[in-house]
Amino acid sequence: MPPRIGILGGTFDPPHHAHLILAQHALEELSLDKVLFVPAGVPPHKTTTRTPIEHRLTMILMCIEDVPQFELSRVEIDRPGPHYTIDTVRIIQAQNPDAELFFIMGGDVFRDLPNWDRPQEMFRTCKIAVAVMRRPGFGNPEIRLDMHRATIPEVEQNALLLSSPLVEFSSTDIVDRLMRGKSIRYMVPDYILHYIQAHGLYKGFKL
Repeated sequence: MPPRIGILGGTFDPPHHAHLILAQHALEELSLDKVLFVPAGVPPHKTTTRTPIEHRLTMILMCIEDVPQFELSRVEIDRPGPHYTIDTVRIIQAQNPDAELFFIMGGDVFRDLPNWDRPQEMFRTCKIAVAVMRRPGFGNPEIRLDMHRATIPEVEQNALLLSSPLVEFSSTDIVDRLMRGKSIRYMVPDYILHYIQAHGLYKGFKL
């Protein structure tokens, strides 16, 4: 059987427990051989990230070092941007020509899929694993695989729903709490808390 590889992209600014829970859940539910954590270089919808890539890479590696099925991919950060998801997936496919790829995304991202660059090509390159979970600000939207039938007919044959544990916070929420002097304890691993403190990241925070 070909290896099954999950792709989990994001800014990871900072990485947190929700990222790790989703990756572990996808690993088990999709019978993946590994999950690639792909930190964003220059996303087309953003001009910058809050934290230099060196810190984000270090924090990701701290989070995944004890899980042999989790790997860091530098596919975006080692090439000039802006970076579009379809290009990233194609490079990963070229690096793993015999693998079956699963791109892991949240339900709120799936709702916005028609606005992505070349979304139809995504479904010709990999399967889309849609993690149906509430994300902050999105309530509990109804996610159906046929919701993009008119614009992306390939979606129903090449996407699948992944029922994910409910974790209602994001990196943006964490940074917002830090900037307001609120604690983020239990939202990130303790070693990430200590790293943020040691390097003075996200000024104005409270541990």
